[in-house]
Amino acid sequence: MKQDIFQAIADPTRRAILTLIAIQALTPNAMAEKFDMTRQGVSKHIKVLQECELIKPEQSGREIYYHFNGKKMQEFDNWVAQFRQSWKTQFNQLDVLLTTIKEQTTK
Repeated sequence: MKQDIFQAIADPTRRAILTLIAIQALTPNAMAEKFDMTRQGVSKHIKVLQECELIKPEQSGREIYYHFNGKKMQEFDNWVAQFRQSWKTQFNQLDVLLTTIKEQTTK
């Protein structure tokens, strides 16, 4: 069953794994060394990320290296972008309101 990308990135450990492999492809053992968990624990997180296509495995000899899939993350960013302008407008309106309130209370 394919995992939901939102559930995948909701977990702080999976976000940390994505951050690590965005910098450099890593094996599960190398990832496990970065966390206070077993290799099996990391493998469960890897499975979820791989099912969402956020990471891609690449066999190199006897090792499997996991690479960040920027293309899949771009799809997620494109989805978020549709809300970005709305948030920006709302934050700007809030800034204006707070500035007005501050000016009125300092008079």
